[in-house]
Amino acid sequence: MTFWETLDPTYRAIFCDVWGVIHDGVSLYPNAATRLRQWREEGRTVILLTNAPRSEGAVAAQLERIGLTRDCWDGIATSGEAGIAALVALGSPVGFIGTPGDRTDLEARGVTFADGEAFSDLACTGINGFRREVGDYREELAAAAAHIVTLHCLNPDLMVIRGGIAEPCAGALALAYEAIGGTVARYGKPDRAIYDHAMRLAGNPSLSAVLAVGDALATDILGAARYGIDAVFVTSGIHRGDDFPPDFAATYDLGDWQPVAVVDGLA
Repeated sequence: MTFWETLDPTYRAIFCDVWGVIHDGVSLYPNAATRLRQWREEGRTVILLTNAPRSEGAVAAQLERIGLTRDCWDGIATSGEAGIAALVALGSPVGFIGTPGDRTDLEARGVTFADGEAFSDLACTGINGFRREVGDYREELAAAAAHIVTLHCLNPDLMVIRGGIAEPCAGALALAYEAIGGTVARYGKPDRAIYDHAMRLAGNPSLSAVLAVGDALATDILGAARYGIDAVFVTSGIHRGDDFPPDFAATYDLGDWQPVAVVDGLA
């Protein structure tokens, strides 16, 4: 019997990562949809917890396009939602790095963009789809740093695997920006706010009744550990079959914390 087939019934809410656990950016992983439906049929609440830099509605639409139907989850918590709220609250136009689709999504939610270079805040959802390496943004980031622009990172992930190919995320651009002295504001895992939002969507269960599932050590797993919820580490995503690092807890000053399981995926 697999870990999933004997999942403790005291876990009433599942906070499941999306990219790297449910799909690879192109296709659903085998059995992912079946497992999510099973959890809901068992009476558990399934919250998709993602560092996607888009609105919850945009993520839902993307999932349905690749075949994950609406009966597979109860709610979606995205880093994009937190970032959108912060950008709108600024009350002034911002710069932008990301895809045209992401820009359209943000505009639809009330984010306004500066036409030229006169802005003090920069929204970053990731690479733009044409320049595919972090180094391709060096001049743009240097100019922003020189003008003391704050980069708002709407996806703290460093990398995703899209159809088997590694692709840098907004988190990688944020690191590069900090390396040249720039100021960064991050939204999403591992920060607390996105977990607070997921807890509200799940009906505010006790921490002991929540299980997080994720494939990224520095976001999914670290965020769960710091929030005080159990976690399952999925090895078939971004870390590609690596074992759980034995020094993880010591590296992040987590005491004797360990994931409750290490699995290949949701199958």
